[in-house]
Amino acid sequence: MSAAAHDNHTQPKSYVGFDTITSQIESRLLKRGFQFNIMVVGYSGLGKSTLINSLFSSRLATSSGRKNTFDPIEKTCEIKATSHSLIENGVRLNINVIDTPGFGDQINNDKCWEPIVKYIKEQHSQYLRKELTAQRERHIPDTRVHAVLYFIQPNNKGFRSLDLVALKKFSEIANVIPIIPKADSLTLNERAAFKKVIQDEIVHHNLNIYPYDSEDYVDEERQINEDIKALMPFAVVGSEREITINGKTVRGRKTRWGAIDIEDVSQSEFVYLRDFLTRTHLQDLIETTSLVHYESFRSKQLIALKENASGARSSSHMGNAANGTAPTVPVALTAAGTTYQQPA
Repeated sequence: MSAAAHDNHTQPKSYVGFDTITSQIESRLLKRGFQFNIMVVGYSGLGKSTLINSLFSSRLATSSGRKNTFDPIEKTCEIKATSHSLIENGVRLNINVIDTPGFGDQINNDKCWEPIVKYIKEQHSQYLRKELTAQRERHIPDTRVHAVLYFIQPNNKGFRSLDLVALKKFSEIANVIPIIPKADSLTLNERAAFKKVIQDEIVHHNLNIYPYDSEDYVDEERQINEDIKALMPFAVVGSEREITINGKTVRGRKTRWGAIDIEDVSQSEFVYLRDFLTRTHLQDLIETTSLVHYESFRSKQLIALKENASGARSSSHMGNAANGTAPTVPVALTAAGTTYQQPA
């Protein structure tokens, strides 16, 4: 259909009522709730659990790292997921928080990113298996990782070699959002310089950081994304405690040098990160995971499935021709870790 045909709108002569479809969709979605899966990745002691609890103003995560310097270091990076249900003004958000204790804590951190990559791909694989089932569920449970918050050590130097490799791997399969935690450990000048170093390295190493460019976006959405990219990495401070500053109760913490209000944008970019994750890009994070990352995984798996089927048929026909027997069609195929039977 031509573009001119799309622009040829007709106004009904009287009220029909199809404009209520948005309310109908909203009603169904509110009954079902929304699923959001967020992963935190970074070295121990960077306040990952505290930031998650601060972002959602709820006790969602507890520290999975070492409690003191005498505790043994985990031999490998673990994956720990916890599920929660939050309700705000009648909207239910089912949230999975995926922690990765042990990441980067070894002297030799070679391939410590592999358990994380494996986990993300496994969630795609599980979804694909359920999608290809003959009698699939009406609403397939979604455990696919929608956002990866990557915590960068506030060392005022830049990425470590581990950071570069891990970010490259993660950004190929998920929406990665870089963060500078405990930003109050840097002066404002140091913070600005450090952010510039990180931004330059992201460009130099061609890291595909979320949000992405898309032809589907209107000018306003493109401008919002450009503004967000200019802010990245978000330099944040998290806190679950309430303190009083000038007679006002805020979330923050007091130090010998003064008080920190985590929602004061002159001290922390926490508000920008929270608004980005929940108020402007929550749905886009979910859609991008499905339409970009999962779709890429799905197409690769189905192409491999087709190639395996073609190869198996060719081998079967050649073998049967040599033996003088009738061809047999059924062959076992493996995709995404599951065996499927090719129908005759």
